[in-house]
Amino acid sequence: MIGFLLKKTFFDLWDNLFRIALLNIGFIASAAIPILLPSVLSFSPPLAITVLVIGVLWCFVYLATASLVLKTVSDYGGFGFGDFFRSIRDAWPAGLALGGISLVLGLFAYTALPFYFGMNSLLGIFAASLVFWSLVVALLSLQYYLPIRARLDSDLRKVIKKCFIIFFDNPGLSIFSVLHNTVLLALSVFLAFLLPGPAGILLYLDQALRLRLLKYDYLEANPEANRRKIPWDELLAEDREKTGTRSLRNFIFPWKD
Repeated sequence: MIGFLLKKTFFDLWDNLFRIALLNIGFIASAAIPILLPSVLSFSPPLAITVLVIGVLWCFVYLATASLVLKTVSDYGGFGFGDFFRSIRDAWPAGLALGGISLVLGLFAYTALPFYFGMNSLLGIFAASLVFWSLVVALLSLQYYLPIRARLDSDLRKVIKKCFIIFFDNPGLSIFSVLHNTVLLALSVFLAFLLPGPAGILLYLDQALRLRLLKYDYLEANPEANRRKIPWDELLAEDREKTGTRSLRNFIFPWKD
């Protein structure tokens, strides 16, 4: 399943390079608000902090919107500018919620970890370790937040619940996804975040959830099946046929097929 996931993500990324790059340009412009403006407004700390918070929240709204339109790419479709702007209305509550959660977790990590490590005691080390691993579990679980919102549910409480359910049921995929996306993020630095960038990461996460849901559809239809022996070849047959295979010549000169 992992091999096909990487293959399909790459194919869809390649087929939608222009769309992915445009989404990333929009995110770069959005990220400039919390990164650059607070320093310009340093003469007024309250104003600078306000702009920082608003900018961060808008970035998450932007990512939530991008996740909604990238869902169509995973489903062998496409999207236009109109689709993106129309999706903002549906995406902003989920984006604001995730932004707020991220700010709270970031503030918690910033204050709690130094405090507990500063205690210089076994109790402090234990508490710091508990905080650290709780944050790790939250990170691994919340990576599914936007894809779940795009594909499964608009009730944010249910979205968060499903994030943790999917993580604890698929820890291997979750850890692999974080490592994979860290590599993508590092690669994006050399490409000025145009590719694969945040949009490429969101595309991968949506693909990962979409394919993983095939497992749950199978288990629902076959309640007596062994959860450790999922027939991925059978479940992915239709997607493999749609995705197909390509040579290097097909990638560079697709019009010559």
